[in-house]
Amino acid sequence: MAVHQARKRFGQNFLTDESVIESIVRAVSPERDDTVIEIGPGLSALTGPLHDRVAHLDVIEIDRDLAARLRKRFAPERLTVHEADALKVDFAAFGKDLRVVGNLPYNISSPLLFHLVAFADHVRDQHFMLQKEVIARMVARPGDGDYGRLSVMLQVRYAMQHLFDVPPEAFDPPPKVTSAVVRMVPLPATRAQAKSERAFSQVVARAFSQRRKMLRRVLADWQIDWAQLDIKETARAEELSVTDYIRLADYLVEQGVLA
Repeated sequence: MAVHQARKRFGQNFLTDESVIESIVRAVSPERDDTVIEIGPGLSALTGPLHDRVAHLDVIEIDRDLAARLRKRFAPERLTVHEADALKVDFAAFGKDLRVVGNLPYNISSPLLFHLVAFADHVRDQHFMLQKEVIARMVARPGDGDYGRLSVMLQVRYAMQHLFDVPPEAFDPPPKVTSAVVRMVPLPATRAQAKSERAFSQVVARAFSQRRKMLRRVLADWQIDWAQLDIKETARAEELSVTDYIRLADYLVEQGVLA
């Protein structure tokens, strides 16, 4: 089979390090009857070991040449290739209790993470390889320099754990950054939830739009009674917890400021 040239437009960096592959599969620990979906199988580094452990594997691949390779290598009754853009896939169509895995292209990592939030009720867990800097932002705590909109918008829906780092030389071609693997487990229905997801999203986006400024200035036209919320008037966006943002969004909904 001809050598596949990595395509920049798809952000392709192919994982080649066997020890890293083993570590990822061990972290996922798939069982025979699990519904596993791999995003961006590429040259099958993870696909092969996952395929060996489950009765059937679904993979989502946007590159038609790689999709054709996968169809030649694996029997259709054991592996289904969905030739599609993962950003447009309806993951609910795969059913419930999904286990989503992938070495995600860095150029679409954040949009894809946000896309998957809508399907969290269908997912058991997600294991992704991402740029280490992105994972640092995902798991950051209030007060950390990496804490921002991505942190809040994902932590309101998932429990997340940075598992281990992956050096550039584990890939071909090597990326210019260090990678890492993250585990994301959707929080249960009993989790703290905002009365309006739309309002929550608006508040978080606006709060971090000028993160160096105090929130009383950034959100001045919403006329917030900070004392009632028990939030310091001098607080900045990175100081508020996910729970604080839920309270703030609920307050603005109750005041009729947001819907």
